[in-house]
Amino acid sequence: MKKLKNEAELLKKALTIGERYAVNRGYNSFSATNSAKDKVESLYRLLVNDKLIQPLAVDSEDQPNMKHKLALWIAKQLPAGHELLK
Repeated sequence: MKKLKNEAELLKKALTIGERYAVNRGYNSFSATNSAKDKVESLYRLLVNDKLIQPLAVDSEDQPNMKHKLALWIAKQLPAGHELLK
């Protein structure tokens, strides 16, 4: 797995956009007490269920890989000249 440039910032953006997507789909928004780990896993599973991202292999379904998948997902959604892609 090759680490993306600005991966941490891309993940923050993915969590923000992903939460809005989940709310638009009818899910309750995350509360302040939800951990980042729970948010990452919930959003990953929602996006896989909606077939917006390809699922990881069962043996490599862990937090770092889920975070990487979310960062890849948001990087593909951003416009070409976005500051996080530079």
